[in-house]
Amino acid sequence: MINLLFIVMKKIYLFSASLLLFVQFVSATTWLVGHTRTYTLPSQVSTLVQNGDTVVIDSFTYNSDVAQWNASNLLIKGTGGFAHLQANGQSYGGKAIWVINGNNTVIDSVEFSLCTCVSLNGAGIRQQGTNLTVRHCYFHDNEDGILTTSDSLSDILIEHTEFYNNGHGDGYSHNLYINHVRSLTFQYNYTHHAKVGHELKSRAFNNYILYNRFADDSDGTASRAMDIPNGGLAIIIGNEVEKGPQAQNGNILEFGLEGLTNPGPHQLVVVNNTFVNDRSSGSFLDIQKLSDLCKAYNNIFAGPGTVIISDSTTIDTANNLVTTIGSAGLVDAANYDYHLVSASPAINAGTNPGTIGAYPLTPMYEYQHPLAVGNRNVNGTLDIGAHEFGIATSATTLSSNAPTIFPNPSNGLFEVHFINLVDQNAEFELLDATGSIILKRRIDNSSDKIVFFEPQLSSGLYFARLIGSEYSMTQKVLVQH
Repeated sequence: MINLLFIVMKKIYLFSASLLLFVQFVSATTWLVGHTRTYTLPSQVSTLVQNGDTVVIDSFTYNSDVAQWNASNLLIKGTGGFAHLQANGQSYGGKAIWVINGNNTVIDSVEFSLCTCVSLNGAGIRQQGTNLTVRHCYFHDNEDGILTTSDSLSDILIEHTEFYNNGHGDGYSHNLYINHVRSLTFQYNYTHHAKVGHELKSRAFNNYILYNRFADDSDGTASRAMDIPNGGLAIIIGNEVEKGPQAQNGNILEFGLEGLTNPGPHQLVVVNNTFVNDRSSGSFLDIQKLSDLCKAYNNIFAGPGTVIISDSTTIDTANNLVTTIGSAGLVDAANYDYHLVSASPAINAGTNPGTIGAYPLTPMYEYQHPLAVGNRNVNGTLDIGAHEFGIATSATTLSSNAPTIFPNPSNGLFEVHFINLVDQNAEFELLDATGSIILKRRIDNSSDKIVFFEPQLSSGLYFARLIGSEYSMTQKVLVQH
């Protein structure tokens, strides 16, 4: 269990030349917030916290409380359920419920709602620092869910989080809006019913959009499901994507249409997704003509519309299923269940999608509604679409206690956060893409720790693995220089 009075954080620096380790202990303060606590509002501690502190907020509705956080390396976590920040039309500095100025902030189990401001883009979170992790949160009925500034060194990780009914209704505000940051990793989330704006808009240089659900349903008025207007790299794997009949825009996914101003090469990679268009017309992939690559493998494109609008330098497509919704072999498309029936033409019809650079494109997981993820169990040949026929097993590797890698992707400097570690015999391993162990170390039973690495790792895929007596939890780590 997390010690709510004191946290010991152990910093271990790894140098690849000698793999020499040394340990430095740092103490930090845990601040308790709740209606029965000394501090009854999050804003009361926001100016008191120091770098590396933890803020634990009781599950409760905190009305009209807005704040700015300036310290770095903060963990802000709801306990006992969501800590609900219900802004009721308020915003800090005319920007957001929480304005984050510090670096390396982690926010867990917090609900943000009802933020508005004069500029019509009042957000749940305005991210102004470098690096942010958001997990197990809920953003709804704001003018923007999350809005970031541009920061070419910043990596954003969002997982297991729901976005609903955010947007002012003018088409310039969205469920979430990521500006020019180094990377966005968006995984295991549910984003739906954006108010006229996009379910996800990202100007990030590198986008990893993995195993999410995008939906309008019968009454949603969103524009695009995914808007990646300035190109760069976008790897989109294992998503359920539904375009509703009331949607404002017929394009489901667009890439580069506002100009390819991000660092190149400009590559859109779309693998093993299930796209369903419940609108009467439209397009699935709309891509800027000068893009370097459009790669689309093993996708279901169900419903009316042009599959790809693009004159990219290279268009690489294979084993996509283009069909009507009724012929796709989905369990219950009318009720948005996109698993496969036994007669589906998608079964055993996929192909190996290969890699993009060092990044493997074969799907490892499946989105499980709501906000969960399961292991994708391939029996024989890979199936087409976001789901393998049959039942995905629980992905214990991605449980709420799994190690969190931050930032990810990184430039070789990253952190591994262990939350609620109770196994006294746990071991930590860092492996390269071939499975070779780079580091192996036993973890003591401290309540919470952050392990820092600073190896001269070459670019590529690595794995951080926590092994206990009854579990093995693994997270991918992507290093890019």
